[in-house]
Amino acid sequence: MIVEQIWTGNAYRNFNYLIACPETGDAMAVDPLDHEKCLSAAKDKGWTISQVLNTHEHGDHTGGNGPVIAATGAKLLAHAGAKDSIAGIDQGLAAGDVIKVGNTVELECLDTPGHTMSHICLLSRTDQPSLFCGDTLFNAGAGNCHNGGHPAELYETFASQLAKLPDQTLIYPGHDYIVNNLEFALDREPDNARAKSLLAEIESQDPDQAMVTTLGLEKEVNTFFRLHSPSVIAALREIFPNDISDDPDPKDVFLKLRMLRNDW
Repeated sequence: MIVEQIWTGNAYRNFNYLIACPETGDAMAVDPLDHEKCLSAAKDKGWTISQVLNTHEHGDHTGGNGPVIAATGAKLLAHAGAKDSIAGIDQGLAAGDVIKVGNTVELECLDTPGHTMSHICLLSRTDQPSLFCGDTLFNAGAGNCHNGGHPAELYETFASQLAKLPDQTLIYPGHDYIVNNLEFALDREPDNARAKSLLAEIESQDPDQAMVTTLGLEKEVNTFFRLHSPSVIAALREIFPNDISDDPDPKDVFLKLRMLRNDW
């Protein structure tokens, strides 16, 4: 499996992706908002885009569908629940569905509600697993729930699905928010030495050559995985003394963190 991460450079800081089969040159475009860059990258690589996949229905992920499909004849795939919010879906997806790209690539669909209620992530069935996570999981952060989502559902997605994936899983998010997210993480957990060192390492990075994190690293620096951290809990108790106990439910910690991140 070959992954081409495409930095759009737009105001929303989107990442688009091409996932290609090295044997056939068949490719899938994931959330190809910047259709010109996606089409150009495929042409330069000699790849043929035969499928377009939207992780969810927001316009900054679906806005390039039309031009890519017009140029390639690709089929459009998205969550089955997004049939009324994404035009022209050819295949509605559910948890456990497997998408094939060429002869060698298999991607398993995960039903991951929270950012929206019709959100999917893709997990590669490879020795080195990769997660294409849209706006569910970001580098050092978690998606918001402002436009059709719910934070309780996002917690369940993190706790019951994402946290259980192999630590070596590569993380490919829909946006580059890593600097702000690490700054928030350190505001919540000032003694997190790994988050400090990572921020120093990447704060001036070129997003066109962005670091690709692993789930193991996310568990070290991403506050939304660190729900049992004494420092995170102590800092929350200062703000929410009546809502966060000495030994709180992880869900309560997650929901309060998501609330604070909304205003960060």
